[in-house]
Amino acid sequence: MATAAASVIAPMMLQGRVAIVTGGAGGIGSAVSRHLASLGARVAVAYVGDPAPARELVASINAAAHGGDRDARAVAVEADVSDAAQVRALFDAAAAAFGGELHVLVTAAAVMDTSYPPLADTSEATYDAAFGTNARGTFLCLREAARRLARDGRGRIVTFSSSGVGSLRPGYAAYAASKAAVETMTRILARELRGTGITANAVAPGSTATPMFYGGKTAEEAERYIAEAPLGRLGMPEDIAPLVGFLASDAGGWVNAQVLRCNGGTV
Repeated sequence: MATAAASVIAPMMLQGRVAIVTGGAGGIGSAVSRHLASLGARVAVAYVGDPAPARELVASINAAAHGGDRDARAVAVEADVSDAAQVRALFDAAAAAFGGELHVLVTAAAVMDTSYPPLADTSEATYDAAFGTNARGTFLCLREAARRLARDGRGRIVTFSSSGVGSLRPGYAAYAASKAAVETMTRILARELRGTGITANAVAPGSTATPMFYGGKTAEEAERYIAEAPLGRLGMPEDIAPLVGFLASDAGGWVNAQVLRCNGGTV
């Protein structure tokens, strides 16, 4: 009988699974898309705006497909997650591309005002943008996943919160509040999905070396984050992706309704 440890390290443990990754071509999302594909999943890389990064990522994933697999391992799908019709179309496109059944949803799409205004100076536009993508976008994807993911024990939902919910840094009010909403929706949905075999968990990264993190920061400000880190460095997208892969797999099937802070000990 295979042990849980053996299943964790199995190189193709997501073979036969179909995954949707929103924000799948940027920052942490691109590392997640690559990692899930490396574990055997077929990945719909959802993006908004410039298609070039998503297309380049998909081409790279397909070129590196395991075992000389000639079928597409990944496809790029444009979708604004704050729009319900586009979210439905995203799920339709992923199902059509890979044979109809959907197994994994990862919601990595996010926006943040990198001018870091204090709450007293936060505009309605900043608040609406944060909640429109981070909270509403996740809500729409969760709703679709609850209706459409496989109910055979392989359905997995992994949302993205932020360790900023716990660190309470000034300047992050709208962003952190939108991510707190993500945590709450994820944990409630996990309970509502009782009996379906679908798990739902949130991953909450800390400061991670992505364009979003560096946006609006001086080199000195970025260094202060590093100085505060117990491990003496920023996280990398590749530090986050394996946790998502674990939660998406059978090995993570007993983890449910949790928020996992993946931050090197900063929170």
